Amino acid sequence: MLLSMPMSSESRDGDDPGTFARTMYDDYEAYREPSLNHRRFKHDDIMPLVKKFGEHPDIDLIHEGESAEGRDIYRLKMGSGDTSVLLWSQMHGNEPTATMALFDLFHFFTADDVHNDLRSEILENITIHAIPMLNPDGAQRYQRRTAFGIDMNRDALQLQSPGSQILKRVRDDLDADFGFNLHDQSIRYSAGDTPNSTIIAFLAPAYDEERSINPVRERSMKLIARLDEMLQDFIPGHVATFSDTFEPRAFGDNIQKWGTSTILVESGGMKGDPEKQYIRKLNYLLLLESFRSIAGTTYESHTVEQYEDIPPNRFRLHSAIFRNVTMPFKEHEFELDLAVNRSEVNINGATDFYKRGTISEVGDLSTFDGYEEFDASGLRVDSGKVYPDTFATEDDLAAVDPVSLMRDGYTAVRVEELPEGRHTDFPLNLIGPRGRQPAGPKMGRVANLALYRGDEVAYVVINGFVVDVMEPVPDVGNALIFR
Repeated sequence: MLLSMPMSSESRDGDDPGTFARTMYDDYEAYREPSLNHRRFKHDDIMPLVKKFGEHPDIDLIHEGESAEGRDIYRLKMGSGDTSVLLWSQMHGNEPTATMALFDLFHFFTADDVHNDLRSEILENITIHAIPMLNPDGAQRYQRRTAFGIDMNRDALQLQSPGSQILKRVRDDLDADFGFNLHDQSIRYSAGDTPNSTIIAFLAPAYDEERSINPVRERSMKLIARLDEMLQDFIPGHVATFSDTFEPRAFGDNIQKWGTSTILVESGGMKGDPEKQYIRKLNYLLLLESFRSIAGTTYESHTVEQYEDIPPNRFRLHSAIFRNVTMPFKEHEFELDLAVNRSEVNINGATDFYKRGTISEVGDLSTFDGYEEFDASGLRVDSGKVYPDTFATEDDLAAVDPVSLMRDGYTAVRVEELPEGRHTDFPLNLIGPRGRQPAGPKMGRVANLALYRGDEVAYVVINGFVVDVMEPVPDVGNALIFR
């Protein structure tokens, strides 16, 4: 049952979500959890935080069970209101942005400062139940699926995973009024047919094949419309909606069907924010505004039509696109577009990663955009070359000027004694005595290319990283080692 006390006139003075969010935005650093600075934190990293907040007198810590590998799964409860709000994060182990934001929120709600009236008004009207890490085994591996390989978000019916059983039981025990299904999505989505990356995507999941709208789903849509209005002040044109195609096995769809107004939040991609620390801040803001709006029922002033006006996700972004590049093939020459995507490869027990860049598409890419775009009109693409001399060790490369090699079209050097691992911070690929550098503009191949204007090299592409050879210091994220 949805019950709510009215918000005070003092709070309603700032009822505009943008005005409220700007105040909380400016104060955010006071509540940010400092120990979480990257995405690959593990269960052991958050357990001290869970225990610490669980000892606070205003928070109840409930042990809900264990994962398949025996990692504890906890729920934290705050507030005393009649409206229950359930949040769960890291159902997919490699989707941690909202988990960081939840700990920021715990800091906010346990602070004692000028926002005490706001805290009281929220916590007297709603009760917050948060499960910060539902799939700790997946988080340990920084992978989507559980330790035994299933996608927990396709397990709402069979309930094969311990985490799935916990979520179903908690939802049913609470008969939660609102549910927040917190995820990360691919950084390749754009907001509608625009080059704007989707930074935040929302969804009021469908509960049937017809995508009907009942009062439960309508509440989700209205609240999302309010959150979109707020976020436009911070990321205009970068909010989208996820596809509402009914998925009968998914938790969001079923929790909506079971009577909980469900809001899917997907944290996407933002140029210059690889560890999603700014997007984490946006999660903090949108969740805090959600609590405030649910407590005061201010979301009811928004409409389904406003929700439907939010542009849909489009899968249209590549890491980089070269437009109108000339590609020779035998006796032919073709003018086409060439795209590169860089993906992350886990290392060091999935606590770190390196990038691997491959050619993701060639041809007419007029319906796609890139985080980086290059007008390659008049440029000819060819394979990157391997420097003819062999160096004894990586240390000998200290005497090499990589920029001068790049300007001659070289993307790799040969080294007799290679260092350990699969990647290098040296800006050119390293090749062993019998190794070969993957080259050539072919789909799926590691992108090691040179682009020529006449006989002069204009760009090289090394492991998918584009280098303007006229720049004095090349910016290559990492090159690769080929043995």
